[in-house]
Amino acid sequence: MHILSGFTEIGLPIICAVIGLLVGVAVVFFVPFFKAKRDQNKAGKIVREAEIKAEHIVKNAQLDGKQVVNEMKIEADKEIKERKLELSAQEKQLFQREQNIDRRDAALIQKENTLDEKNETLNRRLKEVDKKEATLQEKIDSIISELEKVAQMSTQEAKDELFKRVESKVSREIASYIKNKEEEAKDQVVAKAQEMLVQAMSKYAQETTIEKTVSVVALPNDEMKGRIIGREGRNIRTLETLLGVDLIIDDTPEVITVSCFNPVRREIARMSLEMLIKDGRIQPGRIEEIVEKCKQEVEESIHKTGQDVAFKLGLPRINKELLDYVGRLKYRTSYGQNALEHSIEVAYLAGSMAAELGLDQNLAKRAGLLHDIGKAIDYETDGSHVEVGSRLAKKYGEGDVVINAIESHHGDVPAKYVISHLVQAADTLSAARPGARSEMLENYIQRIEKLEEICKSYDGVYQSYAMQSGRELRVMVIPDKIDDIGAFKLAREIKERIENEMTYPGQIKVSVIREYRAIETAK
Repeated sequence: MHILSGFTEIGLPIICAVIGLLVGVAVVFFVPFFKAKRDQNKAGKIVREAEIKAEHIVKNAQLDGKQVVNEMKIEADKEIKERKLELSAQEKQLFQREQNIDRRDAALIQKENTLDEKNETLNRRLKEVDKKEATLQEKIDSIISELEKVAQMSTQEAKDELFKRVESKVSREIASYIKNKEEEAKDQVVAKAQEMLVQAMSKYAQETTIEKTVSVVALPNDEMKGRIIGREGRNIRTLETLLGVDLIIDDTPEVITVSCFNPVRREIARMSLEMLIKDGRIQPGRIEEIVEKCKQEVEESIHKTGQDVAFKLGLPRINKELLDYVGRLKYRTSYGQNALEHSIEVAYLAGSMAAELGLDQNLAKRAGLLHDIGKAIDYETDGSHVEVGSRLAKKYGEGDVVINAIESHHGDVPAKYVISHLVQAADTLSAARPGARSEMLENYIQRIEKLEEICKSYDGVYQSYAMQSGRELRVMVIPDKIDDIGAFKLAREIKERIENEMTYPGQIKVSVIREYRAIETAK
C-alpha cells in the first residue's frame, strides 16, 4: 500500500509530463499543417476571384477600345474632309493668282514693247538734238567771234570784267546791309547798354595806381649804403643771394633801388631792408633772420589778403590754395595798375552787370576775380597769363563758366557764356578808365606808329591821325576812290586788323571821314 502510494506520487507527474510532451509535439507538427492548408484554400479563392475580375476588366477594356477607335475614326474623317475643303480653296486661289500673273505678264510684255518703241524714238530725237546743238554752237562761236572783234575784248576778259562789276555791286550791297543791321541793333541796345554800364560803374570807384616794377628804399643817410654793402661786399651779396633780387646802389643820395621781375621777392626785399635799417645790426647772421621773418610775414599777408578779398566779395567755397594765388596779385602790376585791385574792380563791375541782366551775380564776381589769376605766377612758368590761369582754374575745380571767362577775356578763345562777355566788358572798363594804367613812352610811340601804318596801307587813304593818346583813329579818304558804303567797309576792315595784329589797353575808335570838295577858279 505504501509502495503503491509512493509509485502513484512519483509516476503520476511523469505520466502527465509525457502526455504534455506528446500533445506539444502534435501541436507543433499539426498546427502549421492545418494553417497552411487553410491559407492554401484562401489563396485559391483569391486567385479565382482575381481571374474573374480580370476577365471583366478585359471585356470592358475591349468595349472601351472599340468605342475610342470609332470616335477617333469619326474625328479623322471629319478632319480629312476639312483639309480637303481647305486644299480646294487654296487651289482656287492659286489658280486665280496664276491667271492674274499671266495677265500682268502680258501687260508687261506690252509695256516693254511700247518702251522699246519710245526708246527708239528718243534716240532719234537725241541725234537730231545733237545735230542742232552742234549747229547752234557753231553759230554761237561765230557770234562770239564777231562780238570779240567788235568789243576788242576776249571772252575771258569779258567774264573777268563782269565778275568785277558783280563783285563790286554785291560787296556794296553786303556792306550796306551790314551797316543797316548794325544801326538797327545799335538803336535797340545802345540805350540799354549805356544804362547798364553807368549803373555798374557808379556802384564802384577805384583809385589811380602808380606802382612800378622796381621798389625804392629810403635811407636815413648815405653812410647806411656802406653798411648795407658791408666789408668786401659780404652784406649785399648775402642779401642778393637770400632774396633773389638786384640791389642798385648808385650816386642817388639816401636811396637804394630794389629790382626784380618777381614782385613777391621784391616786396620781401623791401621789407627786409627797411627792418635792417631800422634795427641797425647789418651782418650776415642778422640778415638771414630778418629775411626769413619777412618771408613768413609776406606769406601770411598773401593768405590773409586772399581770404579778405573772398569775404569782401561774398564768394564762398573757393579753394584755399587758389585764394593764395589771389593774394599774390597784390604785388603784381600791369601797365602800372595793381592786378589785385584790377581783379576786384572787374569782379564788382561784372557782378553789377549780371544783376542787371538777371544772371548769377556771385558767379559773375567769381569769374571777374579769377580772370587774371594767371598773372600771379606767369613770371615763374611757361605760357601767357591766360593759359596759366586756365590751368590753375582747372586744377582747383572751377566751373566751365569761370574757365571760359579766363580763356576768352582777351579773345584767345570764343566766349561761350553771357558771363564771359560781361567779364570782357568789365576788364575793358577797368583798364580803359582814366588813370587806370600807365605806359612806357617807347611802347606808346610804337603803338601810335603802328596804328597810323595800318590805316595808310589801304588804297584810297591819304591821311590818318591817332587822337586821344591812340584811343581814336581818324582816317581821311579820297572821295573819288571810296564811296559812303566803302567808307563803312574800310572802318570795319581797319578795326579787324587792329584787333588781330595789335595789343593795346582799352578801346580804339575808328572814324573814316569822306569829304567831297567842288572847287572852281574864276578868271
